[in-house]
Amino acid sequence: MILTIPIWIYAVVVGIVVSALMAIKTGKEERRLELENIEQEGEIYIKRLEREKEMREELKATGE
Repeated sequence: MILTIPIWIYAVVVGIVVSALMAIKTGKEERRLELENIEQEGEIYIKRLEREKEMREELKATGE
């Protein structure tokens, strides 16, 4: 029965499997990069909030 299936069908099936594996690998990499980007943006936002808080405290101290 194995020999009755043309060899090009095996090639197509192997191509589909390889394509699926590459799609999964690429998806994981994209998610990792996206999480890193979100982390960096969060750090920048937190630093900006801390600077604004320091500026408010300085204004409060000089205004008293």
